[in-house]
Amino acid sequence: MKLKFTLIALLATLNLSALTIGKVPKEVSISGDKGGMITDGSEWNSKILKDKVYVIFYVDPDKKSVNEHFSRALKKKNYREKGNFQTFAIINLAATWTPNFLIEKVLKSKQKEFPTTIYVKDKKSVLVKEWQIADDASNILIFDKTGKLIFYKTGKMQDEDMKKAFALIEENL
Repeated sequence: MKLKFTLIALLATLNLSALTIGKVPKEVSISGDKGGMITDGSEWNSKILKDKVYVIFYVDPDKKSVNEHFSRALKKKNYREKGNFQTFAIINLAATWTPNFLIEKVLKSKQKEFPTTIYVKDKKSVLVKEWQIADDASNILIFDKTGKLIFYKTGKMQDEDMKKAFALIEENL
């Protein structure tokens, strides 16, 4: 009986960190040896995910082109002109064999090329561990203005996924 209770408590605890649609995820920060903002290395913290609609691309660098079609379509929507909207590209550096310094160099040039997207480096797969999202993948997460997760997709965005994502963004702007 004691073992059964311990197992149930452990499973309940593990599930608390998993992402759930309609819920605000647990607060997570990426800083120091774990990574941070590509511009200056400062901390990225999930508590920022409020007062705007946020789209997060959490990507293994080896999977960077998987959702490029969604990224281009999202840019064409001009959501920043319609309301409070922000995108983050959080790069899971731990998911690739490519040396970090090479990826960081590319990310710095991307940040200059796309100044409205905020680039973050995750050197230790923090979001994989803390939010239990897919590792070695392309993940799309959308949050409403209260910080609740309203959309989550791992892998390639299909037409139906994109329609749903755009509808949710527009509903929440």
